[in-house]
Amino acid sequence: MRIIAGKARATKLFTLEGIETRPTLDRVKESFFNIIQNEITDSIFLDLFSGSGAIGLEAVSRGAKKAILCEKSPKAISIIKKNIEKTHFEDNIILYEDDYEDFILSKLKEKPDIIYIDPPYKTNYAITAIKLLQKKKLLKQSTIIIETDRENEILSELQDLDMIEMQRNKKYGRVNLIFLKGIA
Repeated sequence: MRIIAGKARATKLFTLEGIETRPTLDRVKESFFNIIQNEITDSIFLDLFSGSGAIGLEAVSRGAKKAILCEKSPKAISIIKKNIEKTHFEDNIILYEDDYEDFILSKLKEKPDIIYIDPPYKTNYAITAIKLLQKKKLLKQSTIIIETDRENEILSELQDLDMIEMQRNKKYGRVNLIFLKGIA
């Protein structure tokens, strides 16, 4: 796994061993960042369920002003810290070792411009996260991206949410990226 573009281009990142997390494939990551490239400069980027931190670090490498990373696994936090140090992005990354619900409800104080939600597959965490962000009024004009292998279920649940507009849905093998926009 590596940083694809920007200031830290080609930097190889540390990864987590085992099956607890699954890294976003480079082709998915590259396509995702190509789609949002006009929004990334000087943005505040939120990476929920950060894993190794690769998505948030890529955002900073490509020009995000700040990336906020939230991860609850102590093993993942250790890897993220190593990757932050390796990329020299200490001044641009805010790392929270926390459960996503507690983080959103009690620690997230600023509105992110871009929100990347990549929860463990087979969970309903993405929808719960969006509902919590709506409750705190942190979605207006934000771009929200959900990485999932449960496309139909997620799309069905999104229909029940107000103030979210579907932008596009991209499929990469079994992985889907669902792009949304907060409208109020």
